Amino acid sequence: MSDDTMVAVYRHDAHKMNGQPHEYAPETFAGVPVNQTVPHGADGDASALSRPSGQPEQTVENHETLYRLSLIEGESRYDPQEFTRNGVEGAVQELLTEDDPETIHRMWLESDVVSAFNESVYYPYTSLKYHTLLVAALLDNYRAGHEFADLRLVVDDADEIVLHRTIYASEEFALRIDVDARGQPSARLGSRPWRSWASTWNRLTAHPLDTAHDKYDMVLDSNLRRIGAWSTALQSIEDFQGVFDQ
Repeated sequence: MSDDTMVAVYRHDAHKMNGQPHEYAPETFAGVPVNQTVPHGADGDASALSRPSGQPEQTVENHETLYRLSLIEGESRYDPQEFTRNGVEGAVQELLTEDDPETIHRMWLESDVVSAFNESVYYPYTSLKYHTLLVAALLDNYRAGHEFADLRLVVDDADEIVLHRTIYASEEFALRIDVDARGQPSARLGSRPWRSWASTWNRLTAHPLDTAHDKYDMVLDSNLRRIGAWSTALQSIEDFQGVFDQ
């Protein structure tokens, strides 16, 4: 499987930033193919990590939009000045048209714009950014012959970014999905994809947060021990650190 396949993964849900359903979304963006099918069922497995199976229903009254709600602030990420259709397309153009796999992976890890959108309008706390990074990590593992049951959540040092497999990165630590923990703290994801973030976080052999002395880390850790959806949890770490770093 070529690197082109991995680049396509980062483009597969581009239509969600314009609120277009998959069946009506354009097949190209700025001249590059988008909205292509992801191999090995990686998209479906990543979805199962954050959303329940079955027919979706609206879960938050009076909020049925493509803009994400923050668990930290309780507010929508919608900004009427920034999120015009032309504004969004301009902001994400480089993100979607970049064709170097390593560059595009790092751009997604650092993107603020994609953080504004949810995976599904029915699950407004989920995050399109972290869903996409989860799809990439699962596919890269599957294409290497690894099964879901072999995978682990691994805590890396902040400067350790593993191509396609790092799903979260900050100045304090990074998180990776891989079969080889390389001596780092880790926990198995489980036998099948399901909303298991809290279970996995609770089983880590060591945590990256200073829960013994730092009150902000204590609050963040307490929240993370109650969140089931993976993309919601990863986005909450980013949101939390953004709020308290101000």
